[in-house]
Amino acid sequence: MTAMIELRPARASDYETATRWLAAAGLPTADLSAVRMDAFLLATDQDRPIGMIGLEPYAQFGLLRSLIVDPEYRGKGLGAKLIAALEAKATAAGVAELWLLTLDADAFFTRHGYAVRQRDAAPTAIRNSAEFASLCPGDAVLMQKRLGPD
Repeated sequence: MTAMIELRPARASDYETATRWLAAAGLPTADLSAVRMDAFLLATDQDRPIGMIGLEPYAQFGLLRSLIVDPEYRGKGLGAKLIAALEAKATAAGVAELWLLTLDADAFFTRHGYAVRQRDAAPTAIRNSAEFASLCPGDAVLMQKRLGPD
């Protein structure tokens, strides 16, 4: 990993790259649009996208979505850096709890303070999100983390 890694808000011009990348990873893209790219943070290495994470805020709740790290950069702390940046963004926006759905990254998120929850424990706003209601399969693992002081 080079020293040129930067985190920045995603832009509308990142839409095509982001959706291609997310689709290749099997992550939902149907509810994304160029206008909504500002909900994502993008990690770049010399302007090449290498990681991404998104936030859908719903008042005090937020849906963490679409964490993806280029295979070349996995295991080097980039995922943790993206999560920390998203959690800071969520806290600044007044989000007190982050929720997420995952098919295969529950062990990773557990290491970052997220706990598995029953699907019926999700707040209504999260249950009504497109990702929860229709884009993610029903067997996806639901996880939650409280932000801020315990």
